[in-house]
Amino acid sequence: MPNKIPSSRSTQTLEEHTLIQTIFLHLLPGVLGGILYYALAGTIRELGYPSMMAMVLSGIFSLIPVELGFLIYHSKKNNQKLFGEVIRNLDPLPWKDYLIWVPIIIIGSGGLMALLEPVSTALSALFSWLPEYMILDSGLNGAYPTNKLVLTYVLFFIFIVLLGPITEEFYFRGYLLPRIPSRLKGWGPIFHSLLFAIYHIWTPWFVISRTVALLPLIYSVKHKKNIILGVIAHCLLNSIDFFIALTFIIAQS
Repeated sequence: MPNKIPSSRSTQTLEEHTLIQTIFLHLLPGVLGGILYYALAGTIRELGYPSMMAMVLSGIFSLIPVELGFLIYHSKKNNQKLFGEVIRNLDPLPWKDYLIWVPIIIIGSGGLMALLEPVSTALSALFSWLPEYMILDSGLNGAYPTNKLVLTYVLFFIFIVLLGPITEEFYFRGYLLPRIPSRLKGWGPIFHSLLFAIYHIWTPWFVISRTVALLPLIYSVKHKKNIILGVIAHCLLNSIDFFIALTFIIAQS
């Protein structure tokens, strides 16, 4: 039977997930999203869009509705408040803490991702068997018309920079992280990070770098018991690709 662990935000006890539940609930949204991405990638390229558009559509029609839908379903099924009982790590913070912790997360995660880029490059060679159209392509190579890049990155901003990270932080750091099996002890956050990295099955070559780079965010949220830190940092980190694309599109116009 699952164990019960205390929560600082609710009088109700928090049900701890089993190891199987943890793995299943971490990976299922990514598997479903990945299936949709790979199914759409070829058609998207034929329509003249980079495969990034397939990733955006996967977020719109799979990742976001699956994760948000699960949280809402869990709330209604168990007659629990969505925020505070289903979604945890909502302890308030003074505004100055955001000014300290968000930069720490961004610098730490961004720096680790950059430091481990050679590892990701080396791992990408293991996936050379994938058809070229299935490799996630940002489209910033001059091969795509400006109007299609504009549409791609308008949707990217809405769903990958804003709504996607908010949903993922609610689901992963607000719901799953507090329920990690206690028998994992200090390995719990690391296991959570590894599963979150594997969840991104459309870019498997980043599994090591993403696992390591996400740790500053996970430990900050866990330490401060506040997922808003993760939401802000996650949105800002995802916005880097958007601003790179915006610069390219302006220069191409």
